Amino acid sequence: MARLAELTSPEISLRATTSVLAIPIGSTEQHGPHLPMSTDTDIAAALCERLRSARDDVLVAPALPYGSSGEHAGFPGTLSIGQTALELLIVELCRSAFDTFDRVLLVSAHGGNTEPINRAVRLLRSESRDVYLFCPRWQGDPHAGHQETSMLLALAPERVRMDHAIAGDTRPLAEIMPLLRIGGVRAVTETGILGDPTAAEPEAGHRLLETLTAALLDDVSAWLEPAMP
Repeated sequence: MARLAELTSPEISLRATTSVLAIPIGSTEQHGPHLPMSTDTDIAAALCERLRSARDDVLVAPALPYGSSGEHAGFPGTLSIGQTALELLIVELCRSAFDTFDRVLLVSAHGGNTEPINRAVRLLRSESRDVYLFCPRWQGDPHAGHQETSMLLALAPERVRMDHAIAGDTRPLAEIMPLLRIGGVRAVTETGILGDPTAAEPEAGHRLLETLTAALLDDVSAWLEPAMP
């Protein structure tokens, strides 16, 4: 048992000085007509769970399901707290966590969270707090496309509506970024999809999750066990 929510306060106290607190961070935002609003949160939580299975010094906190998702405004169901609120939330949440733990790992699976969380991490480090941010990255479709759909098929196939999966805007992200910055996702796709999820498959999702987990393990090992000079 290595989930914060399932332990008692005395149990946490016994392992606090030898554990890293991992906090999954996602979003509640549209992922096209075929993926659930929890997609980013599901991926972040899955990576933390896999890390927990591989390392007995990791304690996983409940996932944070809200982030900075303003680029998805206009799609029903998207709930965004914005960059300023997310930055403040991460700072205060981590300050509280450091009352108990010596090290905090943040795993964020939503790209819109990266800038505000990086600002929060810089502030926390300036306060001499040992915090690390991991953001999974992959080559391919940036949003609700082949990669995310494949991962959700691997993690929670019952919540994927493949009969509603359709191709969205398949242009390279660099090409559409100016439009996204001005008008959000609605400016380039009515479906909310950036990429093509129609050929997604669970096997590809399992492989990508294994790759991302390996990258997370490598980063955490380098952070916690720096090479000797």
